[in-house]
Parts: sequence; C-alpha cells; structure tokens
Amino acid sequence: MPQDNQKIALVTGSSRGLGKNTTLTLARKGVDVIVTYHSNEAKANAVVSDIKEMGREAVALQLDSSNTQMFEDFVGQVKQSLQHTWQTDRFDFLVNNAGFGFNQPFTEITEDGFDRLFNIHVKGVFFLTQKLLPLIKDGGHIVNLSSGLARFSLPGYSAYASAKGAIEVLTRYLAKELGNRQIRVNVVAPGAIETDFGGGVVRDNKELNNFIASQTALGRVGVPDDIGGAIASLLSEDNRWINGQRIEVSGGMFL
Repeated sequence: MPQDNQKIALVTGSSRGLGKNTTLTLARKGVDVIVTYHSNEAKANAVVSDIKEMGREAVALQLDSSNTQMFEDFVGQVKQSLQHTWQTDRFDFLVNNAGFGFNQPFTEITEDGFDRLFNIHVKGVFFLTQKLLPLIKDGGHIVNLSSGLARFSLPGYSAYASAKGAIEVLTRYLAKELGNRQIRVNVVAPGAIETDFGGGVVRDNKELNNFIASQTALGRVGVPDDIGGAIASLLSEDNRWINGQRIEVSGGMFL
C-alpha cells in the first residue's frame, strides 16, 4: 500500500526531451509518475525503469494528445493504473507537456498544418485536462507548457506562438475556475533549449545556438535540466501560493 502522503504526477509527452527530464527530476524528489508516450513504447519503458531504479513507482501509457477521441479510453487506463499500482483513485499533479516544434512562414502555413498544431497544443490540453479533472486531488496542481515565443517574436513562429498564447490565457482561467478546489494552475514558458525539439535546431545549429546565447542575459542556451527543475520546484509545497502565473525559464532571453 502506498503512503497516504505519496505524490503522483501525470506528465504527457514524457518519453523524451523536457517531459522525460521533468519526470526524472520529480522522481528524484520522491514523486511517482505516470509517463505518457505517443509511439515509442521502448523509450517510455526505459524512463519507467530509470524511475524505479530511484525507488519510485511509475507506469507508461500510450496517448496521442491531439486525438480527443481516445481521451475517454486513456482516462480509463489512468484509473486502472492508479488502482493497480497505487491503490488510489486520484493523482496530484498534471503536467501538460506533449507537443512538437513548428517553424513556417505565415504565408506558407496550411489549414491542415494549423489544425495539427492547435489540436495538440490547445484543443488537446483543454479537453484532456477536462477529462482528467475528476481524478486530480483537491489541492493538486496543473502545470501547462508555453514558450518564450509567446512574449518575444521570431520569424516563422506565428502559429506556434499563437497556440502557446492561447495556453497562457487558458491557464489563468483554469486558475480562477478551479480555485474552489484549491487546485493551482500555472504555466511555464521555456526559452530556447538544447533538445531534439523542432528537429534539434537549437542544439545542432551552431550559428543559431551562438546567436541565442549572445541574446541571453546568462550567456548560454538552456538545457533540459533548467526546465525540469523549474517545473518540479513549482509543484512543490514551497510554492503553494503561486497560482495563475506565467513563469518564463529562459535565462533572460531578449530582455
């Protein structure tokens, strides 16, 4: 049987990148994790193994965050996992991390591309959170992921940044509407990070990497540990009075 005070987090898109880093950071801080993956089950299971090696519990569930039709079945799998692994029917933290990078000039964006982007970054977050809400404990915490691009502008990111701007507005409304359950809702906005996000453009393009570092107050490009640690910290009891806020984690890009 789990301890009564054991915390459980569900992190979408957590088989790689920032989601993986967030789950591992949470596990190191004593949080159990429900990992979700889009298609690479092997990578997700490897993350679960890493978490279990730390002495924490974890399960991996498949989820296409852009397909609202599968959310009902996914919620059923979450319920089963909570009962089987933790003997409970609630979890504490939801981190809406799943997504993909998208860079295309405004004049070239197709309606299909726009819909694909908004389905995962806006519609998926909206309705997955709605479906999971009955399983989140009163006093829990939801963290959404935005981007520094919702504050500063770079060519080719009009659609992506618009989606992230929508998430920032949604975050404030959720914080207001869920306050009666003492559920906090915040949004973390990373700057440029060295991952495979967007095809690894920030990590692999040395010229771009150097430019971003030169425009960042701390003089470098971010790494996954910078973001996972910030999310884990925000979920902690030490930050219980932070609610409805946008937290940019960019090292001071374009100040």
